[in-house]
Amino acid sequence: MPQLILISGSINSGKSTTSRLLVERLPRAAHVQGDALRHFVTWLPLEEAVPITLQNIIAVAGNFLSAGFDVVVDYPLYRPDYEKLCEVLSEATSAIYAFILSPPLEVAQCQRGDRVLSLNEVERIAFHYSANLHDLGFGIWIDNSEQTPQETAEVILRQLGLPNHYPGRP
Repeated sequence: MPQLILISGSINSGKSTTSRLLVERLPRAAHVQGDALRHFVTWLPLEEAVPITLQNIIAVAGNFLSAGFDVVVDYPLYRPDYEKLCEVLSEATSAIYAFILSPPLEVAQCQRGDRVLSLNEVERIAFHYSANLHDLGFGIWIDNSEQTPQETAEVILRQLGLPNHYPGRP
């Protein structure tokens, strides 16, 4: 049975980059990027869009799991979101792993890589940290502030019991 790998954390914590690297290194995996599903309804206020985005994540991940794909989901998950994902998708997967990327606030709020943060994103990061989104008491917590995205992916692969230099897809 396939595995479900959840990558959570605040905005600009490295979720999407790490998830892409994981999917490249797993032989049969799909990347479900929560933000991409959120962008279908950018006009909708965030408070209304989050529950719909979570439903879409569950539906898309469930489709890939039922087709035998390992699934890597990246999205800022609060505990109720995580519990809902586990509840709905547990029968379709052999294991569910959760990783919380949690660089210190000052690192998350700085310009990292190619991403240029807007003032709104910097404020959302501060909100995420004040709401403890970076450490909600579930999953494996990773301070990736001193790691490259490749190193973070390697840490996760080791936690999954896979070799660091997994051959990936043919």
